[in-house]
Amino acid sequence: MPSIAPLEIAGPTGRLEAQLDLPDGPPRAAALLCHPHPLGGGTMHTHAVFRAMRALRARGAAVLRFNFRGVGRSEGRHAEGVGERDDARAALAELRERVPGGPLFVGGFSFGSWVASAVGAGEADGLLVLAPPVGLYGFEELRRAAEPKAVVVADRDEYASLPDVEAFVRELPPPARLWVVSGASHLFTEDLDGYEARVGEATDWLLAQISF
Repeated sequence: MPSIAPLEIAGPTGRLEAQLDLPDGPPRAAALLCHPHPLGGGTMHTHAVFRAMRALRARGAAVLRFNFRGVGRSEGRHAEGVGERDDARAALAELRERVPGGPLFVGGFSFGSWVASAVGAGEADGLLVLAPPVGLYGFEELRRAAEPKAVVVADRDEYASLPDVEAFVRELPPPARLWVVSGASHLFTEDLDGYEARVGEATDWLLAQISF
């Protein structure tokens, strides 16, 4: 059976609350997931983050979720994405220490996809970009990233129209691919099962892009 290990990570402004979800058997990959905007109620337990973890774990990945500063039991205060990048770097170092070797994926949901893309570009073997709010953030690092980029979006996302996301993905350096969940809005609450399935397909694609 999969196992769960609650963690406390030494972050740049104090303790970061985290959780490492381990697959049934030796991990075939490691993945870091960043949650949506803290000021909008985002946490590592947000449904879309939890469902993404399940999809990754089902494919043999050890998945580290954590709360940004000021969320849950994590210490510190919200820092407009700049400090949150430092939080993600601390979590990434913790994950690499606990699950060394093998493919490393860095991903996130909404605001977390922006943070994850900035931190994972040049560091990860693949980037998992979930519900990217391309109308709110520039995703400059992602636009230059050479790593495989898997993007999952809802066709009724309130923060990025499907045509805008399609154009965004076309402009990314290859390899990059898009998965769409039909009939869903930004949080995918209308079809979380479909969302989890698409994240699973995106994970399979990322694994196929790399060789270890």
